[in-house]
Amino acid sequence: MKYSFKNDYSEGAHPEILEALLKTNEVQQTGYGEDAYSLQAKMLIKQHLNMDSDVFFVSGGTQANLTFISAVLKPYQSVISAETGHIFHHETGAIEATGHKIETIGTLDGKLTPELIAVHLTKSEPVHMTMPAMVYISNSTELGTFYTKDELIALWQFCQQRHLFLFMDGARLASGLAAGGLTLEDVAKHTDAFYIGGTKNGALIGEAIVINNVMLQQDFVYNMKMRGALLAKGRLLGIQFLVLFKNNLFFELGLHANKMAARLSDGIEALGYEFLTNSKTNQIFPVFANEVAAKLREHYEFYDWLKINEERTAVRLVTSWFTKENTIDEFITDLKGINDNDRSINL
Repeated sequence: MKYSFKNDYSEGAHPEILEALLKTNEVQQTGYGEDAYSLQAKMLIKQHLNMDSDVFFVSGGTQANLTFISAVLKPYQSVISAETGHIFHHETGAIEATGHKIETIGTLDGKLTPELIAVHLTKSEPVHMTMPAMVYISNSTELGTFYTKDELIALWQFCQQRHLFLFMDGARLASGLAAGGLTLEDVAKHTDAFYIGGTKNGALIGEAIVINNVMLQQDFVYNMKMRGALLAKGRLLGIQFLVLFKNNLFFELGLHANKMAARLSDGIEALGYEFLTNSKTNQIFPVFANEVAAKLREHYEFYDWLKINEERTAVRLVTSWFTKENTIDEFITDLKGINDNDRSINL
């Protein structure tokens, strides 16, 4: 069986989560997120925020994005995203299906800056074009990069000045935070809303939408119900986040995924390969000769990310909360063996 580096949700769930789900299985609870586990999980998350935030559990990232964005924007308003943003590339038009245009900005590293957004806004014509009303960012980004505290503060201040909502996609927030520079309190203080990704960090399913702007909290649960995001058995999500935040497991799993990616990156770099981006998170993008990638695929699965030229391609390798050191070492050994057997396709 091939080992998959395609994503960070190929495994099921962390054993502590499965144990908690089994242990509480026969305990009756109130539905729709009002169960004791969900309420306790929300309390634990709020302890990290130091804000008057509200927390809402939903099943997945696309659902989190479309539920929040569609709830906040008026029919004639649009959202600004990097071209690589998940809402633009990998959500089957979910946002635009709710009637909201996605305005994209090209970036080299997947991150938006006040300068890039300011230039983009000059192209907007009042009344005759959609009104940009929200900035959407991801941390970590789809290119494995992450926002520093200074970068987030600069974005937040710019959005405040331009009357734009700032929303952070946190599908890989654990990895982004573990890369350094930001805490959950920082994110809460400098966004209108964000979500905490569980699906890609040890949970079976689940994301926690955190709304920091008090004005946007009111009646949000109605939008959840309308979008099919309010689960009758909300306990399924609450129990998982309770485990993730009870003893800081959420942060430990993100740190582990990053450490495994760093081990993989160091091994690949030692063999002389270049990278598309300088990633410190759990997604790395080495550039391989096509023949090298083909031989690696005999034992491993991964995505082709960007064609560099006819001979070379940047691929994406993703580590997870479950990735083991010996798996990383086997990959490096196999890559070295390919190089040693055919130096003509190396690099």
